[in-house]
Amino acid sequence: MRKVELRMNEEKKYQVIKKLVETNGNKKRAAIELDLTVRQINRLINGYKACGKSFFVHGNRNHIPQNKLSYELRQQIVELYTTKYFDCNFTFFRELLLENENINVSLPTIISIMYEECIISPRSHRKTKRKIRENLKTKELVAKKKSEKLEIKSKQLSLEFAHPTQPRSKYFGEELQMDACLHKWFDGIKTTLHAVIDDSTGQILGAYFDKQETLNGYYHVTKQFLLKYGIPAKIKTDNRTVFTYKRKNSPSDEDDVLTQYGYACKQLGIEIETSSVPEFKARIERVFQTFQNRLPKLFELNGIHSIEDANEYITQYLNKFNAQFALPINNTLSVFENQLEEEKIDLILAVLSNRVVNSGHAIRYKNKSFKTVNGNGNTIFYGKGTKCIVIETFNKKLYASIDNDLFELDEIPISETNSPNFDNVVEIKLRKRNIPNMLHPWKAKSFNDFIAKQAYRHQV
Repeated sequence: MRKVELRMNEEKKYQVIKKLVETNGNKKRAAIELDLTVRQINRLINGYKACGKSFFVHGNRNHIPQNKLSYELRQQIVELYTTKYFDCNFTFFRELLLENENINVSLPTIISIMYEECIISPRSHRKTKRKIRENLKTKELVAKKKSEKLEIKSKQLSLEFAHPTQPRSKYFGEELQMDACLHKWFDGIKTTLHAVIDDSTGQILGAYFDKQETLNGYYHVTKQFLLKYGIPAKIKTDNRTVFTYKRKNSPSDEDDVLTQYGYACKQLGIEIETSSVPEFKARIERVFQTFQNRLPKLFELNGIHSIEDANEYITQYLNKFNAQFALPINNTLSVFENQLEEEKIDLILAVLSNRVVNSGHAIRYKNKSFKTVNGNGNTIFYGKGTKCIVIETFNKKLYASIDNDLFELDEIPISETNSPNFDNVVEIKLRKRNIPNMLHPWKAKSFNDFIAKQAYRHQV
């Protein structure tokens, strides 16, 4: 006869029911002792009489659950993470398993499998890292082979400092946080991702890749949220010269450009707050951590190897990202002002540079010579030393502001493309130039006053 072994709770039931049957005792007393109903006591009595002691063994004892993962599948998950998805956190890893490998496993199961293998997420908390360290120390003491000990020691666990928790703004558009992140986003090449996030909802309102952190990158993300949402109340960002004026000794064009973003925000009525402390804009800093964990792997899987392809992909990916991580937008709690037309945005997001007309009645800009043309297509000449402001709009059109008059700039070629004497040149009629009105953002006095005011603040 097979020996039956019972666990503690099963042994107690067996002893009570056995005594009850042998002594014909009180069923209600047995029910109170076992915390069961009389009906359950009758079921146990009938089972004891039919099967004896073996009836009290749980039916699932030594049976493999139907929903248990097979050993092969567990090993496949570990292998996929260590070879293909090793730089993803576990939540993102689960999404990629379902999307790319057609493996549907719950997040707790993945975490359990990884912790058994002493594998941690790149975004693990300190408590988790401490627990894994203790497990590794225990395994190291038990391990007998040198190879096992070396493998355990090779698992380096790095610390991560989290940003402090901060309350969200009440209104959508009340505060935007903007920054840029230099990282190896694709092909091991360092490029810069410019991004802006709404503090109230966590919505990413714009993103743009560039080779470096530039005014052009910030202008692109600004145009994205101006077109889609409108004008926000305030922007928090780094204490960089792109946003705050700092006088330079060199009069080069690159130094002039550094004041442009602050001037554009002044025209839009957007308040700018800057600080060098990362905690000042913790939400955008945390988003960059998520992007660093997800985008490189997505770029690799989608075959993205250039800035152009990355910018095309990120515009589509933001919708998916916001739907997964951000709060829904409540238009009734929005303080964004009216959306602007794209043409007006291009005029405001312009680069203004001070220039002087040279002895050839031309204006030099970016190592090229230009002539001023009025709305009728006629060239207008100004004397040597005439001061002007060259305006390069967001869509790369060039204008010149001279004495509160606005002209279009035509490039002067080094040599003529056609000869009127030896080529069959078709006479071209002068077209009507579409030159915008002299709006406030382009007035020379306003721009110069802005620069002087910013320079005075920094001197004080």
